[in-house]
Amino acid sequence: MATNTASAADYGEKIPNNVGLREDRRLQRALESWQPDFLNWWESMGPALPTQDVYLRTAVNVGREGWAHFGHVAMEDYRWGIFLAERDGDRRIGFGAHKGEPAWQKVPGEYRADLQRLIVIQGDTEPASVEQQRNLGATAPSLYDLRNLFQVNVEEGRHLWAMVYLLHAHFGREGREEAEELLHRNSGSEESPRILGAFNEETPDWLSFFMFTYFTDRDGKFQLGTLKESGFDPLSRTCEFMLKEEAHHMMVGTTGIDRVVERTVQLMKEHDTDDVTAHGAISLDVVQKYLNFHYSVSLDLFGSETSSNVANYYTAGLKGRWMEGRRKDDHRLTDDAALVDALVDGAVGQTEVAALTGLNTDLRREYIADCQSGVNRWNRILADAGLPQRLYLPSVAFNRKVGAFAGIEAAPDGEVIPAGEWERRKDAWLPTEVDKTHVRSLMRPVHERGKIAAWIAPPRNGINGKPFEYEYVRL
Repeated sequence: MATNTASAADYGEKIPNNVGLREDRRLQRALESWQPDFLNWWESMGPALPTQDVYLRTAVNVGREGWAHFGHVAMEDYRWGIFLAERDGDRRIGFGAHKGEPAWQKVPGEYRADLQRLIVIQGDTEPASVEQQRNLGATAPSLYDLRNLFQVNVEEGRHLWAMVYLLHAHFGREGREEAEELLHRNSGSEESPRILGAFNEETPDWLSFFMFTYFTDRDGKFQLGTLKESGFDPLSRTCEFMLKEEAHHMMVGTTGIDRVVERTVQLMKEHDTDDVTAHGAISLDVVQKYLNFHYSVSLDLFGSETSSNVANYYTAGLKGRWMEGRRKDDHRLTDDAALVDALVDGAVGQTEVAALTGLNTDLRREYIADCQSGVNRWNRILADAGLPQRLYLPSVAFNRKVGAFAGIEAAPDGEVIPAGEWERRKDAWLPTEVDKTHVRSLMRPVHERGKIAAWIAPPRNGINGKPFEYEYVRL
């Protein structure tokens, strides 16, 4: 029988939590000593646009019956906290060599270094996205969009708290030092950049933001999904709750691109042209180039097609597969094989490897299938408008800097081409300086209630039942 801990957050504490900080004074003091550094980081690296208050969602409960409160909050007063999903006292490890054993409540000594590394990498991505989006508020196309940006920002900040809690609570002095480093590394810094390449890329405009929240945050969804399967129960419960919040971030990306395409289609039909640049919008070929870029750099986040580290993580019970419980196999994979993407005789193909070493490819394919659902959605907008154009996901080999295709050049259809041809044709596939300059020229702020920029359509639904005209942000 499952047993649940109390799920409501304790908001009477300096750090709201449902992990019993009040009973663990040592941990409480450690986290309270980290809190000022976090607030200093937020002030210097968080949203740059001054606001009075914002209509934000704040987590107050982790149970199934409602978990969030909506209300206007001054950004600096947002109550970041530490929340773990409810505990199942009978939970068992679902995969690997320890399959069937009780889930660990403490870090197993033999896996300490690997678990710490996994948590640090995940933790490093959370503040990075806040840093990348720091200046976007100044060019928001509407108050609705501005509010969504800030919602993403505060929740990424809370996800940082989630990882810092694990480091402080379970990894001693080394964990505390790693928690400090999470605030010292900065996106794009030459001296101390973020660990993963995609989190050092710029997010200079709102089309990039929507692509980031669709493609890169979706990578986060799948990484959190594999960590939710972890035999280390505090990590599993932490990631389970983070996934609740991550869904909103991807909605921002999905519907944001919806609205860009919708507005472009309106102008294409109104002016009977494919090039809507002169009409103050973003042409479909530029949308495709941005899609190509953000999708391909997000594919790199999954690592190489084969990985002995990931095989070891799985065997040890540290990191599972996406939807591990729904897989119809022995959940050990010691005798299984899998086909992974590879360069075969100079062309994009597949090769057979041990299933355990191919787990990065397994996760990447789950991600690709999920990405395709968005492309289908955007193409329905085009089809419904009676237009023949379609958006698409480029080949898995396109514009890759990590893995089997890192050393070659490939066209979006997967054809391997010489480096010289890539140089001649890449401007047709990736955003050029001209494209970026045009997109940035459209980024003029619209901060009046019920108004929206001309390059994007208004949303079909507001937040929490509120209309588009609602005063989502008070400036």
